[in-house]
Amino acid sequence: MKKLFFIACISLVSLFSLKAQEQVNSSTASVEKSIFGVQTGFLGVWGNYELGLSNSISLRTEVGLDIYFDEGLLFDQDNLTFGLTPVITLEPRWYYNLQKRLQKNKNITKNSGNFLSLETSYNPNLFTVFTIGEEVEIRDQLTIIPTWGIRRTYWDHFTLEAATGLGLMHIFETKDNRIRLEAENIIALKLYFRLGYTF
Repeated sequence: MKKLFFIACISLVSLFSLKAQEQVNSSTASVEKSIFGVQTGFLGVWGNYELGLSNSISLRTEVGLDIYFDEGLLFDQDNLTFGLTPVITLEPRWYYNLQKRLQKNKNITKNSGNFLSLETSYNPNLFTVFTIGEEVEIRDQLTIIPTWGIRRTYWDHFTLEAATGLGLMHIFETKDNRIRLEAENIIALKLYFRLGYTF
């Protein structure tokens, strides 16, 4: 009986050692627990925080300034109007190829990988930082865009990010003493390339 108990104990110790060794050898890719960064691009400047929710899913929050412009940019350069308006964004992201990148010995630092997301952005009519051209009041806008993108990190802190998507923008109704503008729904195209720094 003592021999059987001894053999069972040795077997269990060996089994646990083997399982522990397997876990060390088969590392699992995972998003970072938290990342804070800043980004800039042709269409604005933003600060963001990304919180890891699981091995492949994160929740990104962002505040910043978007560039707005009117049709003068394309059609009538004499009446061109543009400036900066605030934006708040909430974006769940699914990094779907981190494990594959890790197996190929590619960098996954600071969530370097490809992602699918659902970006929800709100542009409130609070203020404009500057305006070139005629003063334009920006109406409150809510944008929801399914997005595909890539993110790469270099030298542990510098990031490149590009994304594209097609979704819906809701422009809220505006009422004041002078004018009333009805709510509108329009198709929104997202296409960006950003340079950033993570802390």
